Amino acid sequence: MSAPLCSAFDAIVVGGGPGGATAAILLARMGQRVAVIEKAVFPRRKVCGEFISATTWPVLHGLGIAELLERDAGPVVRRVGVFAGPSTVTASMTRGQPGNVDGGRAVRRDVLDTVLLDQAGAAGATIWQPWSLTGFAARPGSHACTVEHRESGRRHVLEAPLVIAAHGSWESGPLPTQQFRKDPLASDLLGFKAHFRGATLSADLMPLIAFPGGYGGLVNTGEARVSLSCCIRRDQLERCRMRWPGRKAGDAVLAHICENSAGVAEALAQATREGTWLAAGPIRPGVRTFGHDGVFPVGNAAAEAHPVIAEGISIAIQSAALLCEVLAPCLGTALTPAAMASVRAQYASAWRANFLPRMRASALYARIFMHPVSTRLAVAVMQRFPSVLQFGAGWSGKLRSLRHVTHITHWPPNSPAADKP
Repeated sequence: MSAPLCSAFDAIVVGGGPGGATAAILLARMGQRVAVIEKAVFPRRKVCGEFISATTWPVLHGLGIAELLERDAGPVVRRVGVFAGPSTVTASMTRGQPGNVDGGRAVRRDVLDTVLLDQAGAAGATIWQPWSLTGFAARPGSHACTVEHRESGRRHVLEAPLVIAAHGSWESGPLPTQQFRKDPLASDLLGFKAHFRGATLSADLMPLIAFPGGYGGLVNTGEARVSLSCCIRRDQLERCRMRWPGRKAGDAVLAHICENSAGVAEALAQATREGTWLAAGPIRPGVRTFGHDGVFPVGNAAAEAHPVIAEGISIAIQSAALLCEVLAPCLGTALTPAAMASVRAQYASAWRANFLPRMRASALYARIFMHPVSTRLAVAVMQRFPSVLQFGAGWSGKLRSLRHVTHITHWPPNSPAADKP
């Protein structure tokens, strides 16, 4: 094969999901030559919750896509709840505050990812899809990313002083932010997801599902669909498959959930699954890195919260916005090692201020709701004091606006919505 061609950019974004596409839009609007590397063909289904918190919709408005997403989004979520054993506990997400169109809503990933990446292309980013990152080399003042077309095998080399890592948390690869595969552990969390039609879940309700060895959630995603996504320990999954031999993994997990959650069993009693189960993992929550040497992560590449709080998409989009805000003063100048170190420090500080409380809340909730004894105690408290659910929603970040690094009158820059009140 002949030597790969080479193209120069100001920034390369690895991953075209919500975090990567958000970064690409913002950087392109700031006049940067941006390349986005995405290996999958869109639209695609994805193992991920689909809820987007109310605090993220202002960012989506700034990106110019909120109105488009609202057409396909599920109803506004105004109540949160817990389905555990025979109990169902619900409460208003906020205390008497009137709802608005920017309330938290679910958007299917096949819709969200496509709209965001299309907007990145419209903003001027070059979309390399379906291309995979196969090589990475750090050079003085630059980085070389070798990409390969997933169908033809054609190769290309992209160079840029700045790389945004927006890849999945469980994927191995050549970037320093990508973890290589580890030996499986009994405690590994494996993710499952499916859509259902004909469910009886209340339109404005998003319940957390608690069951032995795992947790999950239900949410209406629009067009009479309900999304069920969950995480289950590897050892518990093996027990499920032994308990229901002959069933596929996703069906065995669903049987386990329905056996241990009357709320889910009732909501899905007359429902039919749309499409196949999706599965991925292992999911290993925790803070990973804030980057170094001109490679900066967003979303799950930086850190991953337990999905129990349904904040993954929001953190991905908001962290990308924060990083671009920190980078903005440096663009158009030499990205020296000192400048990159300063960016990393500011980004890490802003990230911790915004998302570390969510990380801690997610770890606490996961620990509580994966175990039957602590679940029963928590449910008893919530039945007596429903306001605990409201506080829980607040602790998980659903009611706290994004705290910017600096005050910017119109953010994002050159936004179609910037001049709107």
